[in-house]
Amino acid sequence: MASEPAFKPALLVIDMQEDFCPQNGSLAVPDGRAVIPVINALLAAPALAVRIATRDWHPADHISFASNHAGNKQPYVDTCTVVNPSNATETYETRLWPVHCVADTPGAQLAAGLDLRRIDRVLDKGTDARVEMYSAFYDPLRRPRVSDSGLTDALRAADVTHVYVVGLAADYCVRSTAVDARAEGFVVYVVDEGTRPVDPAAWGQCRAELEAAGVRVVSKDGPEVRRLYGEAEV
Repeated sequence: MASEPAFKPALLVIDMQEDFCPQNGSLAVPDGRAVIPVINALLAAPALAVRIATRDWHPADHISFASNHAGNKQPYVDTCTVVNPSNATETYETRLWPVHCVADTPGAQLAAGLDLRRIDRVLDKGTDARVEMYSAFYDPLRRPRVSDSGLTDALRAADVTHVYVVGLAADYCVRSTAVDARAEGFVVYVVDEGTRPVDPAAWGQCRAELEAAGVRVVSKDGPEVRRLYGEAEV
């Protein structure tokens, strides 16, 4: 009889930080704090091989902050061009945001109520002022890469096969992390109830794009998640 395919899952808790949570977060994601009970339940799942939380951990002069740009740039509305510091021919456009998650400030801390006891490791990202880094793996620049969190190596060291992604925000850092995890060869699930988008009206299109990239958006009550608690996936 053929052996069962390997199943060694990891949970990635993406940027579940005070600045992304209502009521007082500087870049509060609508209903963002409501995902904490779902995430805590997932953190307790016995099948998980590793539980990793990430933090945006920006310097004060980070390129994504609208206030760091001349010309009265507005958060949420305006964009800027990010240029690869080592290759001026490689660029991308990024949305500008309010100042958020500045390293070592209260808003950068993991959100109150998150079960920190169960988190095995915290990885910081967005630490280079020159580039935006939504993904927990690395920035979008490739020729050469500017920032790499070491997440791929951490998952491979734990022999992870499946990655479950939750946190904030669904349409930015969760999305980019899930797509990069799939590109790295993992089976990837975004748990729908464990995330919220910055732009709720666009979440349907974002879900479709995730599915097209090979990422499955699943329910906390579905078989993919129940498997974390010892129930066989149908």
